[in-house]
Amino acid sequence: MPTTRFCKLIGVPERTWRRHQARARAGQLPKGPWPQPARAGVREVARAHALAHPAWGHRKVWAMCRHDGHRVSQATVLRLLRDEGLILEAAYQRERRQLAARRKAAFATEPTGPNQVWQLDFSEFETTTGGTWRLAGCRDYWSKYELGWHVSPTANMHDAIAAVEAALTEAERLAGRPLVDLAPRDADGHIQPLVTLVTDNGGPFRSFRFEAFIATHPELRHVRTRVRTPGQNGSRERGFGSLKYERLFLEEIDSVLVLVAHAEDYRIEYNTVRPHEAIAWNRPHDVHVGAADPLVPSFPDPEKLPTT
Repeated sequence: MPTTRFCKLIGVPERTWRRHQARARAGQLPKGPWPQPARAGVREVARAHALAHPAWGHRKVWAMCRHDGHRVSQATVLRLLRDEGLILEAAYQRERRQLAARRKAAFATEPTGPNQVWQLDFSEFETTTGGTWRLAGCRDYWSKYELGWHVSPTANMHDAIAAVEAALTEAERLAGRPLVDLAPRDADGHIQPLVTLVTDNGGPFRSFRFEAFIATHPELRHVRTRVRTPGQNGSRERGFGSLKYERLFLEEIDSVLVLVAHAEDYRIEYNTVRPHEAIAWNRPHDVHVGAADPLVPSFPDPEKLPTT
């Protein structure tokens, strides 16, 4: 095989190959291996996170290492995981950037706090025994907090109402009081909407019963997206995608009880453990309750951590 073709095959510049070849013929020992203190100091921690969450990329593993108190760069974690054979392909990054641009274009004014914009939709999942189930859930757009799932064999107005009720219960638990008490009042003392509930134009969300339910909650306002614009509800769609690709598609789920258990376990992990790039690598729970700034990473200072 010609040297030029061989170098292209193994991905090494021909000039570098010939330099190594000349040194080998001259009996000179190859340089290295060089010490890698940055990788060695965080190897076990990064490997543990990557093995525990095989659907995560190197950025989330890096964020977990930072939350554990290790001062390390994203490039170091990327090289470390590549050496260990644990790196994921990043061919989906362009699509994610396009979705993010469409989500931002959906708002005339960006939300500035929790419980201002919720996104609601349905998603299907088929178990290994053949049953098809629908998951409904509200997601806080600002904090990315998943407010709870409602699992049912149907996707009608009653299921949509149940999902909103579950979200209200969770939001009130986090706030410590009913959302209606947090809603603003006008000059006459009338309650003004606090939460804008965004949905698509599906039948359950166009039903009279669903609108009547919204009318009984003055702290809620319902807005439907334009027809054939799924990007306007993109944060909700992305949340369902993360649930499926990081948990449900990796497991053998044969019944609805197992589905509910896996979905709830992932919701807790998503809200309290998994770092989120869109909120500066913080956890949705910390951002939602005001313990972290969505624009500033809350990584601990390694120098202030207790030594063992």
